[in-house]
Amino acid sequence: MKREGGVKAGHTSRLFIVKAQDHSLVLPHTQRLFVQTAKKMAATLGSYTIPLVGVSIFIATLTYITYKLLSSYLHKWFEMKPIPQLEGTYPLVGNALQFKTNSGDFFRQIEDFTREFFDAPLFKLWVGPLPFVVLFHAETVETVLTNPVHMDKAYSYNFLHPWLGTGLLTSTGLKWRQRRKMLTPTFHFSILTDFLEVMNEQAEILVEKLEKQAGKGPFNCFNHVTLCALDIICETAMGKKIYAQSNSDSEYVKSVYKMSDIISRRQRTPWFWPDFVYNYFGEGREHNKTLKILHSFTYSVITERSENISNTEPDSDSDQGPKKRRAFLDMLLKTTDENGNKMSNQDIQEEVDTFMFRGHDTTAASMNWALHLLGSHPEAHSKVQQELQEVFGTSDRSINMEDLKKLRYLECVVKEALRLYPSVPFFARSLCEDCHINGFKVPKGANAIIVTYALHRDPRYFPEPEEFRPERFLPENSVGRPPYAYIPFSAGLRNCIGQRFALMEEKVVLASILRNFNVEACQKREDLRPVGELILRPEKGIWIKLEKRTPQA
Repeated sequence: MKREGGVKAGHTSRLFIVKAQDHSLVLPHTQRLFVQTAKKMAATLGSYTIPLVGVSIFIATLTYITYKLLSSYLHKWFEMKPIPQLEGTYPLVGNALQFKTNSGDFFRQIEDFTREFFDAPLFKLWVGPLPFVVLFHAETVETVLTNPVHMDKAYSYNFLHPWLGTGLLTSTGLKWRQRRKMLTPTFHFSILTDFLEVMNEQAEILVEKLEKQAGKGPFNCFNHVTLCALDIICETAMGKKIYAQSNSDSEYVKSVYKMSDIISRRQRTPWFWPDFVYNYFGEGREHNKTLKILHSFTYSVITERSENISNTEPDSDSDQGPKKRRAFLDMLLKTTDENGNKMSNQDIQEEVDTFMFRGHDTTAASMNWALHLLGSHPEAHSKVQQELQEVFGTSDRSINMEDLKKLRYLECVVKEALRLYPSVPFFARSLCEDCHINGFKVPKGANAIIVTYALHRDPRYFPEPEEFRPERFLPENSVGRPPYAYIPFSAGLRNCIGQRFALMEEKVVLASILRNFNVEACQKREDLRPVGELILRPEKGIWIKLEKRTPQA
């Protein structure tokens, strides 16, 4: 057998590997070692090929994303430079370090900012790298809310998605339009009339609880009224009694409040916006634990209700018994789109969770603020009771729809309470195209915050805005007022679908309380310290005194 000669310089390791695979070769000891070394080097290089490519792709992608984000940020920074801004605004950090961590202090900061910039049509602030223009004048608010392009909710609403999914409150685009069209019939006047029975029943339970407090001095009524509102929305939305007024220790009741607080805190702390940071260093575990309780409850109710509907006739209007009380959930289970497709259980759960969240906290807060204001203004209190006397006399009968139409002054009281203390003190939209607001260009991708609390205090449309004057909302006094000067239920295409339901509930509960009691407030305005979280609450509740009332003959 002919022996291979020496290896020439410059030959690659592959040559050695190929030749070494020829079993007829007989190599000297040193040559064999060299070949083995070459084989190991080739194997090592081959094993690193995929990781090296992956790292290169990752670095390139990260560089590209960073470049795009930085370009977008710098574009917005320079485009928005002419807009007035807070002092101490720094690149990338923005104003985030200036914000108070306590929710009450933070809300008072927002109040101070709107007063400071009252003469400007708008101002801007940066939450980390995200720009926000702050709007609180009717003409600037109208520019955004009337434009169908600006339908998307701002980035901070993403933190509601784990709880509410993309239901009516948080969805956008085609899904929102389809869902709104499907759900609008569930708020028809005839259906709301059916819910009146639930409202009367729960208001009666509330009155029985309040009787135990009458004549005993000051007490905090906030929780009493809130639990009544929660019982109403549970029965009307899901067709299930949870007896919150009888069992304030309910796990579901506690979880609703806990989740609201958790989300609100996260919205104010941009360093907890990334999920991995929130889950490892923030309240991620507590959030997920609370979320499981909320979803388990609504999921079990939906499943139970769905099975009952599928096992019964579509519409039980038979003569075999009283008509079954309808709930939103029952109607959602039967609702179909234009193609005849029913909503999935996940779709239904999104809407039920949304109704539960938006349907009790907002109305409860409004009713509590109204009780404080009536208890602080004896003249308005007397006018309401005089109106109740004219409608009901000495009767203790339940309230019907005709009665509600006659309670015009009480409705003015509710509207004025919502002006001074709107349940949603601010909300935000993402601007989906470049727009001009009162001469200032605001680029696509910026966010607009509408501060309802400040908007409702514009002295051009509400003279002496801090004064409680229900007469402002009498028809003759509302003539000429711009429609976007007063928006307690938002406005435009995305206005609140349940505003008639809310006004009806507030009038029923407040009328029931005032038919039975005289109310006296035990706090001054400065003691209330509103806290602007997801809804506007008083920091230390609403303290009142009740005196049992005997209707005049």
